[in-house]
Amino acid sequence: MVTALRDAEYTCQRMGLRLTHTRKRVLELLWQQHTPVKAYDILQMMHRENPRAAPATVYRALEFLQQAGLVHRIESLNAFVGCGDPSRPHDGQFFICRQCGAVAEIHEPKISRLLQEQARLLGFQSDHPLVEIQGRCPRCCEN
Repeated sequence: MVTALRDAEYTCQRMGLRLTHTRKRVLELLWQQHTPVKAYDILQMMHRENPRAAPATVYRALEFLQQAGLVHRIESLNAFVGCGDPSRPHDGQFFICRQCGAVAEIHEPKISRLLQEQARLLGFQSDHPLVEIQGRCPRCCEN
């Protein structure tokens, strides 16, 4: 996690953004989990360290981390996951296990280009193309 945090700090620095202690802690808590995490769950984790942590603080930190490209919001779950490659902006495609909740992120530029082209043909202006595919992960398929 040390390398990931160093990369996150570098990414923010390169973008002229400030990774405050609170933002960094929210990011650490997200990365410690191996499934998507809801904002309320992050708040509960923060309360163990600081009982005065406020919901607005967590939501602002998540918004910042999302804008910086360090986390992704999984819309269908209303939860967040750390970005697999925050070094460059990209559209994500996510495979979500409906049984255990595991999420795997890929970034396939061909998929992104195809979606952008189809949106253009339809006259649709896409804000943030995100693909979520639900199914079962390999481990759950074995059981």
